[in-house]
Amino acid sequence: MEVVPVTAELQESSATTTSERVPVAELLRRRRPGTSLESAFYTDEDVHALDLDVVFSRQWIFAAAAAEIPEAGDYLTVDVGSSSVVVVRDDDEQVRAFHNVCRHRGSRLLEDRGFVGNIVCPYHRWTYDLEGSLLHAEAQPPGFDKTCFSLRPVHVRDLAGLVFICLADEAPEDFDAVAELVEPHLRPYRLGEAKVAAQHDLAEQGNWKLVMENNRECYHCDGHPELITAYFPLFAYDEEDISPRLRPLYERYQRAAADLEVVRRAQGVPMVDHRQLADRVVGFQLTHMPLDGEGRSFGAHGASLSRRLLGDVQDPVFGDLSIHLQPNSWFHVLGDHAVVFSVMPTSVSTSVLRTTWLVHPDAEEGVDYDLATLRAVWDATNEQDRALVAATQKGVADPAYVPGPYSMVEDDVEAFVSWYVTRLREHLGPDAVPPTVPDARSGD
Repeated sequence: MEVVPVTAELQESSATTTSERVPVAELLRRRRPGTSLESAFYTDEDVHALDLDVVFSRQWIFAAAAAEIPEAGDYLTVDVGSSSVVVVRDDDEQVRAFHNVCRHRGSRLLEDRGFVGNIVCPYHRWTYDLEGSLLHAEAQPPGFDKTCFSLRPVHVRDLAGLVFICLADEAPEDFDAVAELVEPHLRPYRLGEAKVAAQHDLAEQGNWKLVMENNRECYHCDGHPELITAYFPLFAYDEEDISPRLRPLYERYQRAAADLEVVRRAQGVPMVDHRQLADRVVGFQLTHMPLDGEGRSFGAHGASLSRRLLGDVQDPVFGDLSIHLQPNSWFHVLGDHAVVFSVMPTSVSTSVLRTTWLVHPDAEEGVDYDLATLRAVWDATNEQDRALVAATQKGVADPAYVPGPYSMVEDDVEAFVSWYVTRLREHLGPDAVPPTVPDARSGD
């Protein structure tokens, strides 16, 4: 990634005190590629409302692992701003999604998660089947047509055991194209048949974008001592980014990558990685990376965390299938377990990070894995990152904050921000957003 020169012009053009209110269109116009976003993107209620409308209500977002609703009648709810969605497995074992609103007088139908035979409104007992059709509505006039009052569906896709939803009337069309690229990589793990070993919601004291930006780089990974005994802290590093300090680590990484390539070929998985984070609507990246030490899992120095391998995985030294999808999710899929992450905004300055650990369906706690050990690395890493996000939220709200340049190894942060800014610009339209400020890296 090209370094952005820190010039007086750049500092002056990006300086906005928190007491000023700048229209979102103007913020978008003057955003310079290669630099962090202005304060208002993390602190302004108008921007937050736009995020909920344009990003979380119109894009594909990760909702849950299919393993969270393993049986017919199992359901969970997903809150997106003021909207609520029910994700349920129907009697034919298909995953469906509906707006969590009764078609009678609007009551919420279900809360949290659980099991139902039918969906029954708690207010007046209107009853729907698991395909959303209205079965019963008492005391209706002659001619009442139940078929006109089915639950309103929400777009849903089950991508090899990962469930995505889109609340828009017309969902972005390129999800299926992305799924065709990703699914062959996920197929051997059979995540749809996995079991939830644990799930934890972490309250973040930061705007959802700060949580995502923190995930999209490993520039700070020295602050994760538990993680980097197994995880090579070289994500998004190119050869020219390797400092003398990192050279021995990089050479060890290259040897591990060569060994993993042999294992991947024997397993018959695709050998091509993908990085399309900013240049398509369903932005994503997929990289199958080696692990350090024993190379098996996220245990200390790469040790295994479960005795049972997922799905059809044959070799315990199967690396880390790392997947990012814009705007709110990332995944680590290993030979013996998977960890899936999602971020949802709860206010302009707070969000929730949900972490879910998946294991083989027949893996037994206390026999095949120890739950505390399985969770240890990401419990520690998430807490460490939470402190960093909270400190950054305080910093970007400070009147002294001025956007700074990204480093050479923060390409995926830039890609996330670029994807996000593009979605807002497309929504507001060219008439609302004048031509952008020239790229600060161009020297113009």
